Amino acid sequence: MDRNSIDWKGYWPASPTPFKENGDLDLETFGKLIDWYLDCGMHGIFINGTTGEWFSQTIEERKELIEFVLDRVANRIPVVVGITTFTARDSIPLGVHAMAAGAAGVCSSAPAYAKTLPDETVAYFSQLSSGIQGPIMIYNWPHGTNIEIEGDLAERLADVENIVAIKDSTANGDQFRDTARRVNDRVRIYGNFMVPENLKFMQQYGGDGTIGGGSIYGKADPLFWENYWSGNIEAAQKHAAANEILLGKLWQPGGWRGIYGAYQSQLKAIMKIMDLPGGSVRAPRLPLTDPASLAKIRAALIECNIPVGIPVGKE
Repeated sequence: MDRNSIDWKGYWPASPTPFKENGDLDLETFGKLIDWYLDCGMHGIFINGTTGEWFSQTIEERKELIEFVLDRVANRIPVVVGITTFTARDSIPLGVHAMAAGAAGVCSSAPAYAKTLPDETVAYFSQLSSGIQGPIMIYNWPHGTNIEIEGDLAERLADVENIVAIKDSTANGDQFRDTARRVNDRVRIYGNFMVPENLKFMQQYGGDGTIGGGSIYGKADPLFWENYWSGNIEAAQKHAAANEILLGKLWQPGGWRGIYGAYQSQLKAIMKIMDLPGGSVRAPRLPLTDPASLAKIRAALIECNIPVGIPVGKE
């Protein structure tokens, strides 16, 4: 199994998991969010990743969300499920469950917290491959794992059976492009192609998609890819330039956190300002409530021509 075993491509939101203010799962809101993604023409959905706050869910909740989302999507677009835990022993049952429930594939970073050495990282993904009969996406998330999947390690992992894609969320642009050149003949590459420098790179070396936190632009995000595929490079370049400006106004370099708060907290604040169904965060994350920060986020969205709702108190 390799990149040719799947047809994954384009823009996929890394979906947040909506919680109620008391911390309970909010499946009603989640259903509305999934419906919005489908209406926007997303090419796939990624759930229970970093944006989805997998780390604050029980195993039972993660399985419940998998079944809920797959039922809601009803095979209209691919759904890939995050199964990261601390060991392959715990990740494999999540993966088996996801595939049995109808997921298109599963995704994992290297084990959280352990800071695995290269041989240990290869062993982890090899164990996943042996235990899960389905496509596996690697998630390079150095901020959360304290390791970079780069160079020789990326090449070793690309040769593991059932590894079909990599979601590369490194903050190192040179490294991202080097990894893509090395392994895109074997695995599909998802990364930040939606900025001018990486769009230019993709035109020369290829690239498959972007898995972005939640999607702020909505329909314009998948449209970037459709323009690229159809040869409308001018339109793709225009969106890439606008996206780069937006990223700079809201996110720390590398996208590991927001300028005004934790990644998930800021994203859900943005969604609330945009009147989108994002719900609240769950502890250990705290909601972003500072009025000055919220006003700056709102101003940044308006400057970037992102539709926003009516300010609180102005109804």
